[in-house]
Parts: sequence; C-alpha cells; structure tokens
Amino acid sequence: MSTATETISVHAGPRDAALRPSFGPRVRRLHARIGAAHHQAEGMAFSRALLEGQVEPLQLAGLLRALQPGYAVLEQDGPELGSALGARDLPWGDLSRKAALQHDLAMLDGLEATPASAAAAQWVSHLRTLAQQAPHRLMAHVYVRYGGDLSGGQQLGGQANAILERHGLPNLGFWAFERPTAELKVELHEAFEQLELSEAEEAELLEESVLAFQATQRLLAELAELC
Repeated sequence: MSTATETISVHAGPRDAALRPSFGPRVRRLHARIGAAHHQAEGMAFSRALLEGQVEPLQLAGLLRALQPGYAVLEQDGPELGSALGARDLPWGDLSRKAALQHDLAMLDGLEATPASAAAAQWVSHLRTLAQQAPHRLMAHVYVRYGGDLSGGQQLGGQANAILERHGLPNLGFWAFERPTAELKVELHEAFEQLELSEAEEAELLEESVLAFQATQRLLAELAELC
C-alpha cells in the first residue's frame, strides 16, 4: 500500500524512465507543459485515497460512468481526425477502452446509481466542440487520457482492483491492455510526433493539454464528495 507521501510519479517503473531519453521534441514539450497540472491532479483527495486503497467501489463506478461518454467521443472522432492531421500510426485498436468500459460498467451495475457528473458533461461538450472546430486540440485530450492510462493508470488500476477484491468484486478491465504498455506508449509517442501542425496549432495543442488535466481535476473533485 502507498504511504501518504507517495504519488503516481513515484511509482513510475524502470521502463517509463528508460523511455524518457527517446522522447521526440513534441512529446518533450507536452510533458514539460503538463508537469504541474499532473502533480496537482495527483495531490487531489480522490487520487490520494485511491493510491492508498481507501476509495469505495461506488466511487470507482462513478469514475467509470463519468469517463465512458468522453472516451466514446475520442474513439468515434479521434481516429479520422488524428489521421487527417498526420498521426496515421496511432494504435487506436489497441488503445480503445470502449469494450473494457462496457464490461466493467456491466459488472458494477449492481452498485447503486451515482449522480450525473457535471464535470463529465462539461468535458464531453468540450470534446464535441473541439472535434468540430479544433481537431488538433482534441488530440491533446487523446494524449493526456491514453498516455495516463498507460502510465500512472497502471498503478491506479492495481489499487482499484485490490479495493474491489476486498469487497468480493471482480477486477476491472479499464486499465488492462492486451499488448505491453511500454510498446503502446512508444507507438503513441511516435504517432504524436507525426502530427503536422502549424506553429499556432502547436501552441494550442500544448495549451489544451493543460485544459485536459483540468477537466480531470473537476471530475476528481466530484468523486471525492461521492461517499
């Protein structure tokens, strides 16, 4: 179990560290821009409680219920929009969380209903606007969500499953990928280096990456109040 002073970043494995020197220039810029927002998200009450194994199954259900519609937008619009921007090798089939979310939510259906998430509704509305008006900004949410699932999400998933096991519930599939996460991260990074963006679009991609973390922070704040 994590101590109160540890964060997701502390749990980054050797493979994560080994990848950093090979980051391309765009991925380096993304990491530099989102660093502060990442640590802020880690320090929020729900994140800390999950790392310490102290959240309730209902909160995990609330998290997945809130994430599902956003991932639906990313996986419906992202492949075509990303390809049009040059990221033709992004491994959407291996990254897709649609089936895992459907499975997990069906498994957790016996838990009581959670309130509609205002944070999720705001996020989904924003994603739909970006898909129509600023696809390069939508790609920032792709990077933050799937990059997070492949990295710190692996530690969060382990803690989530331990919590569910203590309550006699099956493990989640949301954070489980069929291929090694190290391979998928390399492919994600390489695809983002393929993006063909103007100087202004590049700046907006970086700006939007912080907004993507802020969307997550709003959801985490809701979840902390759920129980």
